[in-house]
Amino acid sequence: MISHHYRRAIVPIAVLGIAGMVLSGCATSTGGTGDTSGPGDAGEADGIVTIYGTISDTEAELLEESWADWETENDIDIQYEASKEFEAQVSIRAQGGNAPDLAIFPQPGLLADLASRDYIQPAPEGVASNVEEYWSDDWAAYASTGDTLYGAPLMASVKGFVWYSPSQFAEWGVDVPTTWDEMLTLTETIASTTGSAPWCVGFGSDAATGWPGTDWIEDLVLREAGPEVYDQWVSHEIPFTDPAIKSAFDSVGEILLNPEYVNAGFGGVESINTTPFGDPARALGDGTCALHHQASFYDGFIQDPKNGNATVGPDADIWAFVTPSIEAGGNAVTGGGEIVGAFSNDEDTIAVQEYLSSAEWANSRVSLGGVISANNGLDPASASSPILQEAITILQDPSTTFRFDASDLMPGVVGAGAFWTGMVDWINGKSTDEVLSTIDASWPSE
Repeated sequence: MISHHYRRAIVPIAVLGIAGMVLSGCATSTGGTGDTSGPGDAGEADGIVTIYGTISDTEAELLEESWADWETENDIDIQYEASKEFEAQVSIRAQGGNAPDLAIFPQPGLLADLASRDYIQPAPEGVASNVEEYWSDDWAAYASTGDTLYGAPLMASVKGFVWYSPSQFAEWGVDVPTTWDEMLTLTETIASTTGSAPWCVGFGSDAATGWPGTDWIEDLVLREAGPEVYDQWVSHEIPFTDPAIKSAFDSVGEILLNPEYVNAGFGGVESINTTPFGDPARALGDGTCALHHQASFYDGFIQDPKNGNATVGPDADIWAFVTPSIEAGGNAVTGGGEIVGAFSNDEDTIAVQEYLSSAEWANSRVSLGGVISANNGLDPASASSPILQEAITILQDPSTTFRFDASDLMPGVVGAGAFWTGMVDWINGKSTDEVLSTIDASWPSE
């Protein structure tokens, strides 16, 4: 999710054509002043601020640890609730008058949907000031609808890493691929050498099942068709049925639909949908799986003691390379991130939202491990993990072409709905043409 800066050093990451229908330009509004009307507390501070999001388990514990000292100092009790059905439930709760004070949105498109229906408060001045100081115009645009800023970015990740064991590569005499074709050759070599499927894949994520598959497609659209076509796809200037999108599905299918290549440690192709996305971390750690496609945040899953406590690094148990481009030397990556939006506008909620948009919070959370942030007040040394440092290096490279996760920018009914279920249907055997037609038909009419 991301472009990185440090102490006002602007990094020229290419993030153009940000989301057409969903996000229309950078934020020029300073947001609200804390006195706007809206759902939730509407001005009554009670010393408690509720936050709703998708971050769970160990990551949720780290999130709560990141603001614990601030809570004590400011006498505000932050109550975080994780939900695996966030994408569906946050809208239901907003419509039913039971919205949290704050929500952490993984999809800017979903935030934009709710903002367009006046459920989300415009960002108060303190948050808007932090966004202006610590975040790029691109990130401000992700948190905006039209010219109004509705939230502040939170954490970030670089997507499209392929995780592997350096010792296994050495044993098999294979190298990290530099092109997509080389990665296909690598896959075939490992399959022939070991007699088993190289890739482990998990699309399972309860109500959000299917989202890891969209990351594969987005990587291939950007690498095969280029950033301009990617932007046109995000804004629906070209439909899902466009040949460029079908080509990306065909390329991904060379791996995911091949029973000789998946699903190491879990079954055949059909097991992809029923394998929770975090479970391949264990298969990587114990050597059952040779290759796994997942974002930089997966570092935390791999090193989690519950998954075997494997180490991550160039010379450690597990390392990663970025999904290679079609031609050698390509430098396009996708990423994602979260946006914190407010349903309430009381003094306590505003204070917490402002803190979460600050450099102070970014350094607190990143220093605990597992994540990075695009906050330009972040000290890179706070990221102690080698893969997170690698992610920052990629993002700070001026030659990097970066694009935000496409499904996260699309309208929620598409990006957090039909695209996810379409990936599940595709794995289950539905034809590519039928899947693409169904997804495209879900796009809201103007």
